[in-house]
Amino acid sequence: MSLLAYAEWLAATEGSTALRESLFMYPLVESTHVLFLLLFVGMTVMWDLRLIGKVLTDVPVTEMADRVLPWVRAGFVVMVVTGVLLVYAIPVRTYQSVWFRAKVIFLILAFLNIWYFHAKVLPNAATWDRDVKLPWPVRRAGLASIVLWALIIVAGRFIAYNWFDCDIQPQPGFVNWFAGCVVPAPQ
Repeated sequence: MSLLAYAEWLAATEGSTALRESLFMYPLVESTHVLFLLLFVGMTVMWDLRLIGKVLTDVPVTEMADRVLPWVRAGFVVMVVTGVLLVYAIPVRTYQSVWFRAKVIFLILAFLNIWYFHAKVLPNAATWDRDVKLPWPVRRAGLASIVLWALIIVAGRFIAYNWFDCDIQPQPGFVNWFAGCVVPAPQ
């Protein structure tokens, strides 16, 4: 089964239809997603700015991690749950969204950055924990995080608009390819 066929099947389920057509649930899920995005990104940006060396330079990185990262994780969990529900509500349109596909690429890059930082950089924190100017790999991870989460937010926001939707043709060939549009041959 292709991903498009799966998205079409998912869109036809009772739950997807109920969520999509609900007067209150879809807006509630979307609003919750945005509110917890604020929590997640707000805490993440504070953490990243510390890594870059722009704020709270007198606070050890490990102490800040102990205080901030639980909030980051909580925001992330709720964002993921509500994000999955948003995709579940409109799976075909989401699957064929250029912006959703860009967001997924940025999310993968953000996760790789997180993994790299926590697996390779943070274990050495004892040597630079209290430094005002942290080593370049630490600062690079913080800067990459800020840039990637900004791109994720912009791409996520653009998902709501119908720019480059498959049902609006003609589109450039690249857009049709990247969005996975199935365009009937001209007759």
